[in-house]
Amino acid sequence: MDFKLMLTTFGLIFLAELGDKTQLATFCLSADTGSRISVFLGAAGALVLSSWIAVVFGGAINKLIPTYFIKIGAGAFFIGVGLWMLVPAVRAFTSP
Repeated sequence: MDFKLMLTTFGLIFLAELGDKTQLATFCLSADTGSRISVFLGAAGALVLSSWIAVVFGGAINKLIPTYFIKIGAGAFFIGVGLWMLVPAVRAFTSP
């Protein structure tokens, strides 16, 4: 097992999830219900399952497409989504 990779993955996912809508939804569910352990187990299970799906599909796609192109595609996707969100925000801010 590559512990450096495991700790890097943990750090990236942990920081990415802080303040995320998933964390806020979990916060609200925990505040609304009396069963915090059920909310924790449900949220943890969902994160584990979604991570497993990403690992399985990432491994399968990596066999078909070189990692270099996957990284370029992911970067382009995030830039595109950022611009998609930024343009209307700038227009709303600058319009009289």
